[in-house]
Amino acid sequence: MAPSATSPSQEEAVNLPNQTLISLRKTLTTESEPLARRFRALFSLKHLACQPETPSCIPAISAIAAGFASPSALLKHELAYCLGQTKNLAAVPYLRAVLEDRAEDPMCRHESAEALAAIGDVESLALLRKCRDDDQEEKVVRETCEISVARIEWENSEERKLEKLRQSDFASIDPAPPMETTATIDSLEKSLLDTAQPLFIRYRAMFGLRDLASPPSLPTAVQAVLALAKGLADPSALFRHEIAFVFGQLSHPASIPALSAALADLEESSMVRHEAAEALGSLGEEEGVEETLKKFLNDKEQVVRESVEVALDMAEFEKSGQTEYALIPEITAA
Repeated sequence: MAPSATSPSQEEAVNLPNQTLISLRKTLTTESEPLARRFRALFSLKHLACQPETPSCIPAISAIAAGFASPSALLKHELAYCLGQTKNLAAVPYLRAVLEDRAEDPMCRHESAEALAAIGDVESLALLRKCRDDDQEEKVVRETCEISVARIEWENSEERKLEKLRQSDFASIDPAPPMETTATIDSLEKSLLDTAQPLFIRYRAMFGLRDLASPPSLPTAVQAVLALAKGLADPSALFRHEIAFVFGQLSHPASIPALSAALADLEESSMVRHEAAEALGSLGEEEGVEETLKKFLNDKEQVVRESVEVALDMAEFEKSGQTEYALIPEITAA
């Protein structure tokens, strides 16, 4: 019996993943495509790359890595993040190459170092330590490598086996695990703001507070969000940007004033402002957020302008009621 006009034939069904990958890769790597559409293609590829038992996994990782040829630092830093979330060693050579390239934007190099730790690649420890200890390195790269080394060492330690960690609502592989379940908001805030502590410990406090703010109905949520907001006054731009990232994960309305202030501060680091913009995009259904974002569509910093473009697309998604922020091309049978 001949296939219907609306259903792929058996041969086409076999080729469906390849056709999808080719289409997504083309969208991701085409500079004339709107950036928001390229981000949606990226998240579709990330989904495929996170399926290690499927034939689409490695080609999807390769497709994501092809995006590193783009001039957009915003896109490239997101590529690195997505590769780290795959936890697949096939992504390691691409990430090492970005980290080792001193001509690359520091934001991309930082994200690549963080991604190597998310994968847990012990073989990358020597490179991470080298960058951590190099006084000539960018501060954001040195600090990220410090956290990344600590994360990989912790992951392979005896201490790790003894810890009782809170079950997080978030599926992301974070730069540091949350503090143990016995920690209180006051103790976590103290660790968060203590600049004498190693960054890894402070990040653990940060993610501990995040988990006490989710779901937003938790009685500890607002207090935890307000504690996190104090971290936006930290001397480290890397630390401040991670606070904004956490707020994007939480999508809690109590974070809007702090995020809006960070975005509006023209003296703030662009990597912090960009993360604040994207976090606001996750809160796009809240009153006044879109209007705030639109004020920065013509910002002097490219990474901020591009983040606002993506954030407004995210805001539209939040209001639409769609369930998946991704671009899955439709394959139509002949």
